[in-house]
Amino acid sequence: MSQPDIIVCADRDALNLEAANRFVELADAAISERGRFMVALSGGSTPKALFELLASDVWRDRVDWDHVHLFWGDERGVPKDHPDSNYGMTNGALLSKLSIPETNVHRVRTEAGTPDEVAEIYAGELREAFGLGAEGVPSFDLIHLGLGDDGHTASMFPGTTAMHESERLVVAVWVEKFQQHRITMTPVVLNNAAEVQFLVAGASKVDVLPQVIAGPYEPDRLPSQTVKPSRGQLRWILDREAAAKL
Repeated sequence: MSQPDIIVCADRDALNLEAANRFVELADAAISERGRFMVALSGGSTPKALFELLASDVWRDRVDWDHVHLFWGDERGVPKDHPDSNYGMTNGALLSKLSIPETNVHRVRTEAGTPDEVAEIYAGELREAFGLGAEGVPSFDLIHLGLGDDGHTASMFPGTTAMHESERLVVAVWVEKFQQHRITMTPVVLNNAAEVQFLVAGASKVDVLPQVIAGPYEPDRLPSQTVKPSRGQLRWILDREAAAKL
């Protein structure tokens, strides 16, 4: 397990530029080596700004989108066109502005059944997309994650057990604070990636960030601490506000 790489950027614009450059570099390398770039995206305001940047006229053609496959690290239990949908946010900020093949977009099909059924279906889609058997674990080229001010990441929240999952790739969780089901990848997948990037911006993260990175290991209180890629790189891309107490 390599040491985390911590990059502190001057502001949110600089953070987006850093993340965009890294996205392009990893895409080029993966497509050159293996013919495709496998990415799991996150929701929230920070990645939305990154997606808008990648979709801009200056950046759009720097990525060979025909060979990019997009997945989501977690999803809210809402329809795809709901304002809370992570897929919906990504579609508005990025996908609608690209000519990416529909077969390369692997959204969580929240309409496919009960939350547990949806999780099982998505786990099956992961294995199929990566060409794996029933026991295989996908290895993403890049996974984007955010950090909540309560220490959660993806939909691994305090009060759930998703962060302790050691077998299933994807699980459904009930998040009491939002009175909502969510679907989330588990550490089984997150820790098998070649690179995991936490994109963290804003003063609301200034207190929790040092606890997650340098504090005692308390995964029930700080589920994001369970993200420790076994063979890949963990990279924190932060703005100065979020990193003020590191």
